[in-house]
Amino acid sequence: MEWETVIGLEIHVQLRTQSKIFSGSSIAFGAAPNIQASAVDLGLPGVLPVVNQAVYPKAIAFGLGIGADISLVSAFDRKNYFYPDLPKGYQITQMDKPIVLGGSVEIPLDDGSVKTIQITRAHLEEDAGKSLHEEFIDSTGIDLNRAGTPLLEIVSEPDMRSAKEVVSYARYIHQLVTYLGVSDGNMAEGSLRCDANVSLRPVGSSELGTRTETKNVNSFRFLERAINFEVVRQKEVLESGGRVEQETRLYDPDRDETRPMRSKETAMDYRYFPEPDLLPIVIDEAFIAEVKKNMPELPREKAERFQSDYELSNVDAKVLASEPMLADYFETVAATCSDPKLAANWVRVELLGRLNKDSIETSDIPVSSEQFGLLLLRINDQTISGKIAKDVLDALWKTEADSVDDYIDANNLKQVSDSGALEPLIDKIIADNPKQVEQYREGKTKVLGFFVGQVMKETSGKANPKQVNELVRKKLS
Repeated sequence: MEWETVIGLEIHVQLRTQSKIFSGSSIAFGAAPNIQASAVDLGLPGVLPVVNQAVYPKAIAFGLGIGADISLVSAFDRKNYFYPDLPKGYQITQMDKPIVLGGSVEIPLDDGSVKTIQITRAHLEEDAGKSLHEEFIDSTGIDLNRAGTPLLEIVSEPDMRSAKEVVSYARYIHQLVTYLGVSDGNMAEGSLRCDANVSLRPVGSSELGTRTETKNVNSFRFLERAINFEVVRQKEVLESGGRVEQETRLYDPDRDETRPMRSKETAMDYRYFPEPDLLPIVIDEAFIAEVKKNMPELPREKAERFQSDYELSNVDAKVLASEPMLADYFETVAATCSDPKLAANWVRVELLGRLNKDSIETSDIPVSSEQFGLLLLRINDQTISGKIAKDVLDALWKTEADSVDDYIDANNLKQVSDSGALEPLIDKIIADNPKQVEQYREGKTKVLGFFVGQVMKETSGKANPKQVNELVRKKLS
C-alpha cells in the first residue's frame, strides 16, 4: 500500500523578555539550578500570578507577521497534569481564548515552488521546569529555573507531507520570530523547541491516521531525522498488521531513533478550566496599531527591497536578508563603499565563509561594517587590488589591525598603477617566455592570464590588475 505522511508542528518559542510570564524572576540562561524560581513560580500557598505585560506586544507582532486575527479578549486556563518538573501540578496556558487565531506562512520547496502552511493558533503559556536524568546515578534532579518562562506556542495545521517541508516551515518561523525580536531563537539554549505530530494514511484517503507526538526537538537536523525515523517506524507497524498507538515519544540523537515516553493525553485528560487567579486580558485596536507601527521590515519584504533597490539576484537578496544583523551589516557596507553588488559578493563569499569556518555568530563579527565597507571602497578607488584586500581582511579579522587605511599605509600595500614602473617588468616577462608569446599570437588568448599572473607575482599582488591586462595585451599584439 502507498502511504501519505501527514505532519503538524507545535513550536514553543521563548519570548524575549527580562522576566517570567507571571513573576519577576529572571530568565537568564546558565544560572545554577533552582536559584531563579520564586514562590510564584513554585505555586506556594498565598501567592498570586501577575501577567508580565511585555509578552503581549511580542505575541501580537508575531500574529501580525503571519496575517492572523488578534483576539481583543484573551484568557488563561489551567492545564492539569502531574509531572515532577511541574511544581504547581498544572500549567497556566491559553485554551479557549488564545491571543492569536489563524494566519499562514509560505515556505519554499526543493523544486522552487512555494507552499502555504496554515496556522491554527498561537497562545501564551508558561514553561515547566527541567528533569535532569544524566547528572545522578540512581535518581533524577529537578531544575525549576525554567518554570514560568514565557512561551508562545505556535500550532500549525497538519499541512506538511515530508520532513523537508517541516524543516523549511520551522526555519521560516525561526527567522520570523528573530526578525521581530519576539525571541532570540537560540535552539541550543531551548529558546525554540518543536513537537512533531506525525501520522500515516493511505494515499487518496481524507481521514487522518493515528498520530504520535515527538516532543522537544531542539535542532533542525534532529527534527528531520526524528520525523523520518517515525515515518519508517509507523509504516512498518501498519504493514505488519499492527496499529499505531497514540503516544508521546522522545528523539534520541545518539541512537537516531524515537522511543515511547507516555501515552498521549487528550484535551479531556488535562481537565482544563479557566485560571481563577487571572482576569481576562482586554486590548484595543489602538494598542495593536502601535505594535504594528513599531514592527521592523519582515525578511521577505527586505529581500524584495534588496532586489529592487540594489539590483541583487534573488539568491543574494534572500541570503543577505536571512538575518536582521546580517542585513543591517550588508546595508552599511553597501552604503560605505557605494557599490551594492560588490558588497553583496564580498559579504556572501568572504564574510559568511569566514563566519562558517571559524564558527562565529553574526552578532560576533570581528570586523565592523564600516571598516569592511571602507576596505571595498579601497578596491573601487584602485588603492588596493582584490587579492591585497583579502590580506587586509585577514589582518582585521585577527585583530592585527584596527584601520584599513592605516594597515595599507604601514605595510606599503597600495596598488602599483604607474605605467613607467610596470612596463619594464612586463617587457622582461615577455622576453623570458617566448613559447607563451608564440601561443598567444597563434590565437590561444587564454595565455594572457599567464603573463598577468607573472606580473602580479613579481609585484606581490600590488600591480593594478586592470592596467596590467591592458599593458600586456597591447605589448603582445
